[in-house]
Amino acid sequence: MKKLFSALLVASLFSLSADAQYASTKVNVGQSAPEVAFPDPQGKTISLKEVSKGRYVLVDFWASWCGPCRRANPELVETYNKYKAQKFKKAPNGFTVFSVSLDGRKEAWVQAIAADKLEWEYHVSDLKNWDSKAAEDYGVQAIPQAFLVGPDGKIIGKYMNALEAIADLEKYIDSGAPAKSKVSKNKTSKASARK
Repeated sequence: MKKLFSALLVASLFSLSADAQYASTKVNVGQSAPEVAFPDPQGKTISLKEVSKGRYVLVDFWASWCGPCRRANPELVETYNKYKAQKFKKAPNGFTVFSVSLDGRKEAWVQAIAADKLEWEYHVSDLKNWDSKAAEDYGVQAIPQAFLVGPDGKIIGKYMNALEAIADLEKYIDSGAPAKSKVSKNKTSKASARK
């Protein structure tokens, strides 16, 4: 039993040190998020600064060739679907995901977006793999990796995967406001009549 416990302890410590080794040290919580302005799959340049105005944004670094990223995508989709219609404090534009791909081939990137059903509208890449300026600016050394940016453009949290952001997202939900998708016309009329 002691051998099993020792083995589990060593494995846990190795896992924590591996996470620490690959965690971004280039950006810190509280600082302004470095700008990312890359083309989307249609060739239109999308700016993180524009997307994050009045909105919480989960910046998710991933790639089509990254097995852990692809395995995490169903939970990322679930997170997006859970929070996209929520009302957030000091964020009139709510929440979205801003995916930054470290792919080198556009076809593989676009196919993975479709295959994994990544339905949010903000997908960008400079198609430079690990030489991506965004990966350099954020200090990304392993993927998946994610950063939560607040409506003021500052980094709220940094995570080894997007699911770790849920606890922080929960802190910013405006519990006094109904979710956009859950307000029916009748409820809206009654609420308006009370004012």
